[in-house]
Amino acid sequence: MKNTKYLVPFLNLGHFIDHLSMLVFPTVVVALARAWGESYSELLPLAVGGFIAFGAFALPAGWLADHWSRYKMMAVFFFGVGGSLILTGLARSPWQVGVGLTLTGMFAAIYHPVGIAMLVSAPARMGRALGWNGLFGNLGLAAAALTAGALMDAAGWRAAFFAPGAAALAAGVAFLLLVPDPGRVPRVSKSLGLHVDRPTMTRIFTILLITTACGGIIFNSTTVSMPKVFDERLRALTQTNFGVGALVALVYTVAAFAQVLMGALIDRVHVKRLMIGVALTQIPLLYLAANLDGWPMLVAALVVMLAVFGQIPLNDAIVGRYVADEYRARALAVRYVVSLGVAAAGVPLVAGLHATGGGFRYVFYVLAALAGGILTTALFFPSRRALEAQRAVALSDSPAPAGSLSP
Repeated sequence: MKNTKYLVPFLNLGHFIDHLSMLVFPTVVVALARAWGESYSELLPLAVGGFIAFGAFALPAGWLADHWSRYKMMAVFFFGVGGSLILTGLARSPWQVGVGLTLTGMFAAIYHPVGIAMLVSAPARMGRALGWNGLFGNLGLAAAALTAGALMDAAGWRAAFFAPGAAALAAGVAFLLLVPDPGRVPRVSKSLGLHVDRPTMTRIFTILLITTACGGIIFNSTTVSMPKVFDERLRALTQTNFGVGALVALVYTVAAFAQVLMGALIDRVHVKRLMIGVALTQIPLLYLAANLDGWPMLVAALVVMLAVFGQIPLNDAIVGRYVADEYRARALAVRYVVSLGVAAAGVPLVAGLHATGGGFRYVFYVLAALAGGILTTALFFPSRRALEAQRAVALSDSPAPAGSLSP
């Protein structure tokens, strides 16, 4: 019998699979470059199409979720990602790998606008729900590096795509069997904002898009480049694909718990303070990581990723807190079109700067500057006092408010 208690676990599992599927190739490419006699800088851009699709297809996915079915779109996500990964594993040439990665990104784009919209539609402690969901997403990043490295050493690079593809297909079958279709979201609000007037909503959404763009490039550039950074700078610690993958997985796993902490803080601290704090942490850490090797680089990478991962729940919390439920999938779609679409620039950014004499040093310098952009933009976010005043007015005008505004 189907039971709604399985919905959140499957949404968390979907986040795990989503990030795992997108981060298999950055680990595989290190071995693939050796196997095919190509350079890292030549093969890494094969992932560009996938990352562009990861952002671009979020918008139609969000629109379909609000107008057709969020539940059915999640089913399409599981089966689409699974089939695309298996297709990529069957590739015989670089262009076929590029096509497979693009299809993977297209179906992976479904998760964030649809899964996150389903997640934030009900829980009283939204920050906690987002924090744990974010943890699963980042564990997917860690699993991508670890499992891809292990599978490549044991059975070749194709196995690194076949195994997660089969797991995604199995998850899709279980989702249909165990999770009931909740139906369409009822339309109860006449405006995008929830207890926020139009000028303030415009200001919030503009800030959200700017910080999303900068944060997306930082996130994608660090996660895409980390396997190669470790391959170059931690050679004294490991010489195998599995060893590199294990170190990347260690960093991602520990850093993932920053989202649980951030989720708890979101329920207690105003998002403006959290945005400023995260940016102030990222700037010096990214600059420091530019010039380190060995154990110091491993420690710096861990702290950098704590700050990078810690920012992720903040942007989703803004949408969940200030956008009416029936518009959230589309609002999240716009956010992820910007985040993931702009983040696709991280791939050629990393490849281009790595090909220069500066290597990853220049990559980290650019990312530190983008963190400065997040800090500047966050300073203009409305204060808690101003938002609470608007909430009070909205509640006095409406005896049946559409939702609540937490601190």
